[in-house]
Amino acid sequence: MRIALDVMGGDKAPQVVVEGAVTVAQEDGDEIILVGPRDTVEAELARLKVKGLPLSVVHASQVVGMDESPTAAIRQKRDSSIGVGLALVKLGKAEAFVSAGNSGAIMAAAFFVLGTTPGIERPALGAIFRVASGMAIMLDVGANADVQPSFMVQFGQMGSDYMERVYGIKGPRVALLNIGEEETKGNQLTLRAHALLKESRLNFIGNIEGKDLFRGPADVVVTDGFAGNIVVKVSEGLGETIFEKVRDAIGRGFISRMGALLVMPALREVARWMDYTEYGGAPLLGVNGVVIIGHGRSNAKAIASALRQAKRMAEQGT
Repeated sequence: MRIALDVMGGDKAPQVVVEGAVTVAQEDGDEIILVGPRDTVEAELARLKVKGLPLSVVHASQVVGMDESPTAAIRQKRDSSIGVGLALVKLGKAEAFVSAGNSGAIMAAAFFVLGTTPGIERPALGAIFRVASGMAIMLDVGANADVQPSFMVQFGQMGSDYMERVYGIKGPRVALLNIGEEETKGNQLTLRAHALLKESRLNFIGNIEGKDLFRGPADVVVTDGFAGNIVVKVSEGLGETIFEKVRDAIGRGFISRMGALLVMPALREVARWMDYTEYGGAPLLGVNGVVIIGHGRSNAKAIASALRQAKRMAEQGT
């Protein structure tokens, strides 16, 4: 398996990106193609004293900044680490591409370089998250702020296909994120999308409210990119805040610290359950190739998880 990795993507690049690649190369034996300025990449490999691992370097002379305009970046920086990495997938020299860089630029470049899957009007970004019964995916979470009802049916189709192929779920349950469970609830977009989803061949179970997302009644949650992105970021922020408050409370006294020793194993399990680094990144579905977009603040563990997720998708032909 050959996976192209944007070494310059993310807030902590290139250090943690190369570290994540080295971890996967050591433990899994897959070939990781490190894409970025050759001198920079080779300096990081020298720092880590890496030898004899399935790591190769493909030079890219330009870097897209996290705050750059996506359209301007893909037009003006044709030799960026994002563009070169996606071209490797297009040319069949890599089975997948992973980047924690400028998500807008990655999505725009993937659209133009790889093209869309037949029958798909707009690619969608999917967020993988843990629920009580296992794993689920929500899409779109940022690729399309403004959508048509037909797009949302396609989001359901892509998410259903992903969960069936990658996680082995037969007939994934598809739900529409809405302000109420009743069929008559919602705005014009969700009302029309509900009608189309109900008419589709998907295993559509109806509307789902935000309070029920993590209880696991659905394997695929469909929404527009505007609402989906807000849900993801609120969930991340809430989880981090809760654990900060728990740590503060534990450190306030001797009795609290002693009690913490008893519940620490359970707290660690909950922390792992909520940890985005366990699955690494969001798949960009609907393009002709496997693309994983990592969190901008990804650490080495998140990069390694994103590479492994890309491998699973490529193996399943998703």
